[in-house]
Amino acid sequence: MNLQGIVAVSGKPGLWRALAQNKTGYILESLDANKTKLVANLATAKIAALHEITLFGEDEDLKLIDIFEIMKKATNIPDAKADGKVLRTFFREVAPTHDEEKVYASDMKKVISWFQILKDFPFFNELVEEAAPVAEIAPIEEPEVKVEEKKVPKKAAAKTEKTATEEKSTAAPKAKKVATKKVADK
Repeated sequence: MNLQGIVAVSGKPGLWRALAQNKTGYILESLDANKTKLVANLATAKIAALHEITLFGEDEDLKLIDIFEIMKKATNIPDAKADGKVLRTFFREVAPTHDEEKVYASDMKKVISWFQILKDFPFFNELVEEAAPVAEIAPIEEPEVKVEEKKVPKKAAAKTEKTATEEKSTAAPKAKKVATKKVADK
């Protein structure tokens, strides 16, 4: 299942495909028959990529993609507008380790409605090629290097710091004067 580029936008019903990115956000197209275009501003809209969404689990979070894979095999998927008890019973079958206190009926309705939207698209049934695992590389141990510090008397150290700050403060105005003289000469 390849859900790259499919997003949900808070406050907007349905699912959207990210077409392009501009300076302020994303240009999205709805997955319904109308193919409505939308410019989602990143400053105001909350956009969630479906391949990154998880549901609360008892031990660990459950990936939405994994739940969709199980739902593909299910035969009796209830309507998204069904009663909360019917949805909870269905979710006990497809995601038995979901946290029943944190996963609300509204969350289950979203998951089922998203599944209903996506199930007919070809990208929903295609396989995603996973990258080959990268061999672990042992960290390189660097030899310890000892830095010798010169001991400077406290009075000499204070004078050195004072002269360094004075040089910095006087160097900046000189650079500005030189730059303004060159502009005036032209």
